[in-house]
Amino acid sequence: MNTQQAATLIGSIAILLWGSLALLTQLAGTHIPPFQLMAMSFAIAFLFMLGRWLLQGHLGIHYLRTNTKSWLLGVSGLFGFHFCYFLAMDKSPAAEVSLIAYLWPIFIVLLASLLPGERLYKQQLAGAGLALLGCFLLLKGDSNGFDQRHLLGYLLALASAIIWALYSVAGRLIPTVNSETIGWYCGATAALALCCHLYWEQSQWPHNPQQWLALIGLGLGPVGAAFVCWDYGIKHGQIQLLAVLSYAAPLISIVLLTLAGSSEMRLEIALACLLIVAGSLCSSRVKAPTVKSINKQ
Repeated sequence: MNTQQAATLIGSIAILLWGSLALLTQLAGTHIPPFQLMAMSFAIAFLFMLGRWLLQGHLGIHYLRTNTKSWLLGVSGLFGFHFCYFLAMDKSPAAEVSLIAYLWPIFIVLLASLLPGERLYKQQLAGAGLALLGCFLLLKGDSNGFDQRHLLGYLLALASAIIWALYSVAGRLIPTVNSETIGWYCGATAALALCCHLYWEQSQWPHNPQQWLALIGLGLGPVGAAFVCWDYGIKHGQIQLLAVLSYAAPLISIVLLTLAGSSEMRLEIALACLLIVAGSLCSSRVKAPTVKSINKQ
């Protein structure tokens, strides 16, 4: 296995970890307020990165030396996406929230076409249409029609997808920073979430060891190591292949939720999932510089 193949494999680990985000959020306890859940999971992610630095013989202080735009983008992207996502999971069914949130690859493709030197291809428009049709089927629900009780959660999930796409595409407009800087972004996000939690929320804690383990897994995996794996993969691996593989995240999410008994594989969810993945694959079937250098840092 050469270096590029190894980097692609490492990048694909991030996709597997993101697929577990919905399930781990559910297992950690939906009673935990969103800001508190953010603060705890990102604190764990920061401690994970700090542990890496200590093993390397330093405290990661030199990773703090990056420009203001990178800091603003990194913290607002991490904080905005995860806050909307966790709040959506608190207000709507996990399977629907997961699928809507994982529309971010489609939005990245569309938004990247607005960058200098880029263009929007017919395949990308067709793929976006398929994905939107999938969302329509998903939100339509059962024969009684659209369930407005979950509208706020659906909108928050959509907002999380848009925030992450904006964050990823905007990353191309500023100088690239070292992947290890993500650890400090996680620390800053944890501190910001803690302040919001103390001001607005009442603290709730995991009720049993299983919930504590899920919380730790959340911080170590989809909120921690995934960012580093993805950044390394897209810098040194096959970017186009990773872009296509990333569309498997919603499938992984739904499968894990179903196996854990947290969701039922209804016909609407299955069709929506297939349409979203098909639309994403269609959008990626161009010789696209649209995903080049787009980092999920």
